[in-house]
Amino acid sequence: MKLDRTGLRRDAVPAAFDTGAAAYDRLVAVNPGYHDHLRISARRMRLPDEGAGLRLLDAGCGTGASTAALLAVAGRAEIVAVDASEGMLQQARRKPWPSSVRFVHARIEDLSESGVRGPFDGIFAAYLVRNLAQLDTQLRAFRRLLRPGGTLAVHEYSVRDSLRARAVWHAVCWSVIIPAGLVTTGRTALFRHLWRSVRAFDGVARFRRRLTDCGYTAVHDETMTGWQRGVVHTFLASAPAEGCGEEPRHAW
Repeated sequence: MKLDRTGLRRDAVPAAFDTGAAAYDRLVAVNPGYHDHLRISARRMRLPDEGAGLRLLDAGCGTGASTAALLAVAGRAEIVAVDASEGMLQQARRKPWPSSVRFVHARIEDLSESGVRGPFDGIFAAYLVRNLAQLDTQLRAFRRLLRPGGTLAVHEYSVRDSLRARAVWHAVCWSVIIPAGLVTTGRTALFRHLWRSVRAFDGVARFRRRLTDCGYTAVHDETMTGWQRGVVHTFLASAPAEGCGEEPRHAW
């Protein structure tokens, strides 16, 4: 598969994840903080009452790590978890889940055709948006899926604004991620895609502007700890609330 400067083509990404699915959980297990950071982003959504009565969308759930993070902070919510890679979903479905979690095989761009419809009280998108071909279109689609005042949380790499973050990302990819991917799967295309797609993705300031331009309010971002400080971020945004006096959930 030929890569361009941003990584794999959008239509080639699910198949690449299919190939790496069996080894995916083993690979992320050696990433210090991977699961903790997902839970941090989920907590930053500030979902009330352990999610009681809420309906959440896990967009790009992969093998279920982000789904587990949502469950950890909103165990009483209904969660619809969606991914375009059947191989990743097979890994997710092998794990124990409560009846409140439902997995759906679909491209994020094709949710309605797959029977996934709003409204949702929150959308969690972990390591997804940099892989989307029409990012603004999908961000607006997410906004329409949210209830007024509902929260979008994007957990994503963003290194373009920081020389240090770019250097850390390059070093980690070529010293750890790509070699480990080769050892565990025998291939490197998916992991070189990860390296390239992160380098090409929006900087923090640009992505905040993009969210605002796509109609979100209360746009805010926070980073993580450890080596991922300044590399991985939680971007939080709210769908506009109805009524002139109604405040969105996040009033930063």
